[in-house]
Amino acid sequence: MLRPTHREGEAVHIEPFRADLARSVRLLSAFRKEQTDPDFFYGLLAADTVAQLGTYADLDGALVADVGGGPGYVTEALRAAGARPVCVDCDAGEMSARAGVIPDGAVLGSALDLPLGTGTIDVCFSSNVLEHVPDPWRMAGEMVRVTRPGGVVYLSFTNWLSPWGGHETSPWHYLGGRRAARRYAARYGRPPKNVYGESLYAVSVAGALAWARSHPDVEVLDALPRYHPRWATPVIHLPGVREIVTWNLLLVLRRR
Repeated sequence: MLRPTHREGEAVHIEPFRADLARSVRLLSAFRKEQTDPDFFYGLLAADTVAQLGTYADLDGALVADVGGGPGYVTEALRAAGARPVCVDCDAGEMSARAGVIPDGAVLGSALDLPLGTGTIDVCFSSNVLEHVPDPWRMAGEMVRVTRPGGVVYLSFTNWLSPWGGHETSPWHYLGGRRAARRYAARYGRPPKNVYGESLYAVSVAGALAWARSHPDVEVLDALPRYHPRWATPVIHLPGVREIVTWNLLLVLRRR
């Protein structure tokens, strides 16, 4: 896998990406440090993600849009892999969350109306943003629009019925998103960062697959549980079960 770096420009060692059980355990273990050591967690996740992305597209010299890239962990890993990344985010505060520094080349703009020209991007990437926009398929369509013919779209999101679908309000989101938000506020004395119906929405695996398969401008290269071992991929073909077990769906598309 691509090992993470905490200093921009620092050399990064690249090994073949392997979606095996050891990787899944490593990511799950790192997740425990999301709050206490975000640089470690998001650096590791970004490195893993870029290594995975590199199995679908040649990143060396590629112009890559990091949609909803926030503070730029993935942008940094993309640059270390030889890509030319453009971080796009609608929240300047999120972009400057790492020591108040905005990623180089960042662009302020909405994922629902990307400030990028049609067919100008080699690879359009987004991780865990789709569930935070009120019109997810408009965002997905925008990602397709800005990607050149033959280019790749990498789109992943946390589906609503997964164990982490309610984000910090999980697992109470299974009783309803608004009820889970009220419970969180009562317990912690503040509303959750991800408020159902305002900054968190219910997106399903079934809905994503239906959108991808019906879109006339894309070919589906892959659809799989992003953090699972490769052998777990068939679960996405099991209606109902896939909504819980998938956890995080990855769609990889090629622009026609």
